[in-house]
Amino acid sequence: MPDRGFGVAAGLDPEVAGEVARRCEGLGYRSMWSNDHPGSSGLETAAFFHEAAPSLQVGVAVLPLDRHDPESIAATAGEEGLDPGRLWIGIGAGFTDRPLQVVRHGLAELRRVLPAPARIVVAAMGPKMCALAGAEADGVFLNWPTPAWAAWARERVHEGAQVAGRRVMPPIFSYVRVAIGDDAAERLLKEETFYRQLHRGYIRHFESIPAEPGTVGIAARDPAAVPELLAPYEEAIDHVVVRGLASANVDALGAVAEAAAP
Repeated sequence: MPDRGFGVAAGLDPEVAGEVARRCEGLGYRSMWSNDHPGSSGLETAAFFHEAAPSLQVGVAVLPLDRHDPESIAATAGEEGLDPGRLWIGIGAGFTDRPLQVVRHGLAELRRVLPAPARIVVAAMGPKMCALAGAEADGVFLNWPTPAWAAWARERVHEGAQVAGRRVMPPIFSYVRVAIGDDAAERLLKEETFYRQLHRGYIRHFESIPAEPGTVGIAARDPAAVPELLAPYEEAIDHVVVRGLASANVDALGAVAEAAAP
């Protein structure tokens, strides 16, 4: 079975983050991930996971390079005490007009300043970024996929890796949003609607996949249905990161983690 991770929004209360990480560790997850946004540090939230669950890998997906420069990323990771051997740093272009150039430069600079063996994943949606990530990154991070789109992106990643002469394909990670309970459909639709309007990159992405609003991810009234609904994603994704759409407390996030456990 492919590896599975669990993801939350940055800024989660430290005690909640630690307890959710411990529960995920006990449930068989391999990694914990935080996003990053202007109001909260993804690396700080990752540090809560890191301390609470020593067997798990930790990551941030993703740090936009229009807000974070490589030297400050490396410095913050060091200040937070993150073990490079357990760390995945995800980077994305952010809101820039030169995404390929920005990511290529940022990737090279991060390799220079991050201590080994920290690994770098590149957020990719379009075919050129998928190919760049396949050619140069330690991993590729997808977002808002359908199973069919994930299979398409995987082909573009592998084409980039093959052109670069890589013998081992980089692992493909992806967030898959999961909501459970009576309000599951509303939670997924609300989250998806926000991203559908966020930026031209997301607008183009959603236009490229034939999916109705509120269907890109999993909304299950019955938590027992989640494993079967997750299975198609794992045909193309090496490491599904379950993004729990739930209230920011241990019981709610823990219920999603249990429903989607490996």
